[in-house]
Amino acid sequence: MSSHLPNSATTARVVLLCGPSGSGKSLVAARSGLPVLRLDDFYKEGDDPTLPQVAGSSDIDWDHPLSWDADAAVAAISELCRNGRTGVPMYDISLSARTGEETVDIEGSSAFIAEGIFAAEIVERCREAGLLADALCLNRGAVATFRRRFLRDLREGRKSVPFLLRRGWRLMRAERSIVSRQTALGAFPCDKDEALDRLAAAATGRRAAPRPTTPQQAP
Repeated sequence: MSSHLPNSATTARVVLLCGPSGSGKSLVAARSGLPVLRLDDFYKEGDDPTLPQVAGSSDIDWDHPLSWDADAAVAAISELCRNGRTGVPMYDISLSARTGEETVDIEGSSAFIAEGIFAAEIVERCREAGLLADALCLNRGAVATFRRRFLRDLREGRKSVPFLLRRGWRLMRAERSIVSRQTALGAFPCDKDEALDRLAAAATGRRAAPRPTTPQQAP
């Protein structure tokens, strides 16, 4: 369900925050101080017959956009932008199931973050609907991301250890193409510090200034 709301109908706008799994999206979102909508809560449930599988494997491909309900995510973002609150599912990744529902309330904020690995998939839909403040893609390097992702998933008991290792190795090899896809879909590639700068700008309705680059040494 695609929402095409005029700008006058919105009271807030969204910053879509994507990046490979383990790139630090949740940490950056928390540090920004902005309200957060967790896009991982819109995963499909484990018994959904439309779930994609990893090629040549019986594993469900939870990193494929078809494992995620984009329509429900866009509807929730639209409701938050219009009314400042919406009901969203509570999803348990270890069970691959929705376990309830909760209310997300942005409490009068003029901007909020929707973060998750599939955020780039809805950049154009949010832009067309007049809901988009910014779209960012975190990139911290494949090895660092692999380590952080594996330790997080192991600590949280998200899936079995063999599954996490298979997934981690596959994602590490694919990281460059993941970032390329997300930026091609309209997300701006940045590190943690630049992401925080742009989030602060979105919170005040201004455009972030580009961070200075290190000048090249004269020959």
